Amino acid sequence: MVECQFKYKGETMKLLRVGEKGKEKPAILDADGKIRDISSHINDLNPDNLNFEMISKIQGLDISSLPELSTNGRVGSCITSPGKFVAIGLNYSDHAAEVGADIPKEPIMFMKATSSMCGPNDDVEIVSGSKKLDWEVELGIVIGKEAKHISESQSQDHILGYCLVNDVSEREWQIEKMGQWVKGKSHDTYGPTGPYLVTKDEIKDINNLKMMLDVNGERMQTGNTSTMIFNVDIIVSYVSKFMSLQPGDIITTGTPPGVGMGRKPQVFLKAGDEMKLSIENLGEQNSKVVAV
Repeated sequence: MVECQFKYKGETMKLLRVGEKGKEKPAILDADGKIRDISSHINDLNPDNLNFEMISKIQGLDISSLPELSTNGRVGSCITSPGKFVAIGLNYSDHAAEVGADIPKEPIMFMKATSSMCGPNDDVEIVSGSKKLDWEVELGIVIGKEAKHISESQSQDHILGYCLVNDVSEREWQIEKMGQWVKGKSHDTYGPTGPYLVTKDEIKDINNLKMMLDVNGERMQTGNTSTMIFNVDIIVSYVSKFMSLQPGDIITTGTPPGVGMGRKPQVFLKAGDEMKLSIENLGEQNSKVVAV
C-alpha cells in the first residue's frame, strides 16, 4: 500500500495543466512559482494517473531539472476526463437560509455533466435565452482510490486532493424547468475547475478554509468551509453508498451565502461580467461571461 502522505523535496505539491484547449500538458508548480513540465513522466492528469502511485512517482522527481513552461499560457482544468462530476447542494447552513430552504438532513446529491468543466480563467458562456446565470464558489474533492460503501473514518484513504470549483448555475433551468437540477448545472463552461489540484497533505485543516467570490470587483460571497453542514469525510462516505467513486472523480461540495439568487433583489450574470474567486491554499479563478 502506498503511503498517503506525500511531498517532493520538502515543498508543496500543486499540480496543473497548461496549454491550449485539447493540448494541455501536465505540470507542477515549484517552490519558486515556476511551472515545470511533467509530461515526460505522466501523459495527463486523468483517471488513469490520478492515484497515490502517481503521486509517489512525482515525489521522486528532481523538479528543478524539469523543463519550465510559460506562466503566461492558458491554464486548463486541473484534471481531465473524470468519470463523474458529483455535486452536493445546500451544504452551508447560511446559504440554505438565504434561499429559504430547510437544512437538509442528509447530503443533497446531483450531477454535473463532465463536459461542463473548463479552465479556471476560461470564458463562461451565456446563451440566448439565459436569464438567471449565477455563481457558486465551492471546494472540490478529487478521488484517488476506488471508494465503495466506505465509512466516514475511511474517507481520507480515498481522497487524493482538493481544488477550486465554480459551480456556475442557470437558476431558471435548474429550478423553474421540470426535472432535475442537472439541466441548470451542465452547460459547457459551467464548471471552471482549478487552477491547481492540491494534494491533501498540503491542507492543514480542510474544515477551515476561507472562501470568496467577487463579481465586477464587488464582494458577493465570503465564507469558510467550517460552516459546511456535511464535511468532506461525510460526503465521500455518503456518495460511496450510492455509487462507486473512481480515481479522478470529482465531488464539488456546496457553496456559502452570497449567490445571486439569494440576494434582495436578485442579481444574475450578464455578458461582460467578470468573476474572481478563491479558496485559501487552492488558488484563484478569473472568468469573464461572454455571449454565444
